[in-house]
Amino acid sequence: MGRKWANIKEKKAAKDANNSRVYAKFGIEIYVAAKSGDPDPNTNQKLRFVVERAKTYNVPKHIIDRAIEKAKGSGDEQYSELRYEGFGPNGSMVIVDALTNNVNRTASDVRAAFGKNGGNMGVSGAVAYMFDNTGIIGFVGNDADEVLEYLMEKDIDVRDVTEEDGQIIVYTEPEDFHVVQEALKEKGIEEFTVSEIEMVAQNDVELTGEDLEKFEKMIDVLEDLDDVQKVYHNVELD
Repeated sequence: MGRKWANIKEKKAAKDANNSRVYAKFGIEIYVAAKSGDPDPNTNQKLRFVVERAKTYNVPKHIIDRAIEKAKGSGDEQYSELRYEGFGPNGSMVIVDALTNNVNRTASDVRAAFGKNGGNMGVSGAVAYMFDNTGIIGFVGNDADEVLEYLMEKDIDVRDVTEEDGQIIVYTEPEDFHVVQEALKEKGIEEFTVSEIEMVAQNDVELTGEDLEKFEKMIDVLEDLDDVQKVYHNVELD
């Protein structure tokens, strides 16, 4: 895996520090997950995953609880899960996942974010085939071999286990994500620094100069949109 996920997570957390918009986005995602089944993280795997993600971003417990309670109560807001794909400068590719209660607004906002920053929207499937859906679990540690051996002893297959700047990063098949995470909890891992299922680019590209500036601005604009939950791309950023 070419990227340093520990560093990416730290930079994103720093960017999102004290950002109530991040909390609001997680509130919506938790509400939707709770509405999709039993509003109990112990029995609703989708909800449990979102709650675990929220914890890695230090989302306050009261925001998590409030979203779940809203789903239990009279909340009847309807959200659509959407995916947009597009291109940035010089061969860069972008995938945008959104949750929205206004499809037309979101499509217009995403298209504008691409168009005003040197990119353009593509059709469904235009770039997704160049990404692999991958579970990524991170925690503080420095012995990747020991973690891999432990998982092998538990008869759990993973794609890779690496050590990145004082953290262990485990790459899994998406369908094995929860099995791996539960096994790590049994090992005594109580806190995760990364808990994501990401679209990981098969090959990264490097941008420089004006292309890089335009791309970084485009990503910032996309991530700042209220309806956008995740943005994936194939550009190696410092």
